[in-house]
Amino acid sequence: MGYTKAWLNYKRSDSIRFPFDALRVGAGGTIMERAAGELALAAGEIAGTALRRIADIAETEQDGSKGKGVISLEVPEDADAPDGAGAFRISLEEGVLRIQGGDESGVLYGVFELIRLMQTASPNLSRLLSGKLILEKKPSNPLRMLNHWDNLDGSIERGYAGNSFFFEKERLLLGERTRDYARLAASAGINAVVINNVNVRGAATWLITERYLPQLAALSQLFGEYGIALYLSLNFAAPMELAGLDTCDPLDERVQEFWKRKMLEVYAAVPDLGGFLVKADSEGRPGPFTYGRNHADGANMLAEAVSPYGGKIIWRCFVYNCSQDWRDRKTDRARAGYDNFMPLDGRFSDNVILQIKNGPMDFQVREPVSPLFSGLRATNQMLEVQAAQEYTGQQRHLCYLVPMWKEILDFKTYAGGEDGAAADTVADIVSGRLYEQTDCGMAAVANTGNDENWTGHDLAAANFYGFGRLAFDTGLSAEEIAREWIACTFGTNAEIMKVLLPMLMDSWSIYESYTSPLGIGWMVNPSHHYGPNVDGYEYDRWGTYHRSDCHGMGVDRTTEGTGYTAQYNEPNASMYEAMETCPEELLLFFHHVPYQYRLKSGKTLIQHIYDSHFEGAMRAQEMLEQFRRLDKFLEPEVYERIRARLKHQSDHSKEWRDRINTYYFRMSGIPDEKGRTIY
Repeated sequence: MGYTKAWLNYKRSDSIRFPFDALRVGAGGTIMERAAGELALAAGEIAGTALRRIADIAETEQDGSKGKGVISLEVPEDADAPDGAGAFRISLEEGVLRIQGGDESGVLYGVFELIRLMQTASPNLSRLLSGKLILEKKPSNPLRMLNHWDNLDGSIERGYAGNSFFFEKERLLLGERTRDYARLAASAGINAVVINNVNVRGAATWLITERYLPQLAALSQLFGEYGIALYLSLNFAAPMELAGLDTCDPLDERVQEFWKRKMLEVYAAVPDLGGFLVKADSEGRPGPFTYGRNHADGANMLAEAVSPYGGKIIWRCFVYNCSQDWRDRKTDRARAGYDNFMPLDGRFSDNVILQIKNGPMDFQVREPVSPLFSGLRATNQMLEVQAAQEYTGQQRHLCYLVPMWKEILDFKTYAGGEDGAAADTVADIVSGRLYEQTDCGMAAVANTGNDENWTGHDLAAANFYGFGRLAFDTGLSAEEIAREWIACTFGTNAEIMKVLLPMLMDSWSIYESYTSPLGIGWMVNPSHHYGPNVDGYEYDRWGTYHRSDCHGMGVDRTTEGTGYTAQYNEPNASMYEAMETCPEELLLFFHHVPYQYRLKSGKTLIQHIYDSHFEGAMRAQEMLEQFRRLDKFLEPEVYERIRARLKHQSDHSKEWRDRINTYYFRMSGIPDEKGRTIY
């Protein structure tokens, strides 16, 4: 089966001024060669220019001809080099366009930046080529990682775009699609990839054995050509499953020795392996709790084993009591991350990174920012978000998530004090700026599969691209990223931009409005998490309750309730504590609110619920109608794929509307003021 080029769709443009015909490639290795190859491909396909390779800029003066001009790719060795790994500078100097990197990856990112300017017909291209602009960039985050939840049988947990292109029938796949994936990832700024599911079972446990190490070495080499480090998810119980030990106690010397021997074997075969992602003591996965140990004990034991090879241990903080009693009003899943990890702050090894989900629950359409970011001071941290739309439409509904991620990154934690003077947003923390850390960054659960368009819904690729771009440059706006992606994917036609840009930018609020407004979440069918089911999880063990009764709805997480609000720094704690000051988009997350309570709009809570769901379904229908204007502007196959998804979304939004509104009409007994049909 073929597949699309996604945003590396280099369309010919006669309007692009590209006054170069020679390419000099400075000293370097395979990353430099990949950068040169990508630039030559783009120059040919976008500008119709064949770039000839030259060894020295002086060659252009031979035979009395200077040609059009020279592009030089280089990693300067002097003090004037771009600052740091991945940094780049593009400048015109004496007729030579220099793309300089702090390292080879920086050169590659600089090449993709130049190509992006060409693809988008950016005004900055002409400014750059006239010498009026020097373009300099440095990655905002050291680690910019994709976490794939791919299983070795080829399935993908929470996969909505087909099967894995990494695995099939317990074999590792390596081919052109793998290389094109690496190109896509690198072009967006990704520099680390975990290829297998965090829930490591069966054959995946054997990835760290000779059964798979030769293939992993080849994959690591391929990734390395694009500046991407390979990571693996690790089974904490491997000493028992692979070596027959009777324990995986991290303080047991036999276990420690197993991991040291195993890492010696792994890194001898795959010396560039970045490290390991670990899910432990969570949702049935084994971990140190079984042996009376804590997360620092478990993580540090593994960290010591990989330390001689420069490896990192990324330890997920998604740990909570998953056998909760719905009758218990005090035990709160939202508290669990903070309660488990705050007492351990400062006790983790330097090469351990805690990977923290953006919210305290599980990738809902709206959650508060996890208070762990506000609390940890002496521990490496990564932000984890989910590009795979598990709870946001599963890539059957359009939901552009970059606006959500921007809100999370911009959230002020007050970790620097209540006066608010410190630069202490989530972005400041996970970038390492606040606490001067270098092992930190952002990770996203990947949304790719082997479908022709990579992401199932063609427009869902904006989340793949958008995550990479935002992780590389957190200063970009959601709209800037959307504009880039549209132009790179579909071209610069004004009508396409006019239709798709507002669709993307409005899609998160549209999805939220007909599913779970005001921060309530979880009203989905159990297990597969798709479609409306108000009480699907209400009496289950997972701690995911909305507490609706005949008087009101929402969870009391104040100090009089579960005490969750107290995990935040002031003034955030007080803001969330009071119903009057709590941001209304999170009102039901923090408070049990009477149906007749009046919001700032003047509407009662129950009327807002009715209105939100009716309006959301209407807006989903309007998106479909707007998209139909593009039937003459997009390739027929692409148009039809998107149209079918938007039609499904429009129909499904009505199902959400009617299920939710009917439930709350029957629960409250309060009719819709506007007399609309509620069943």
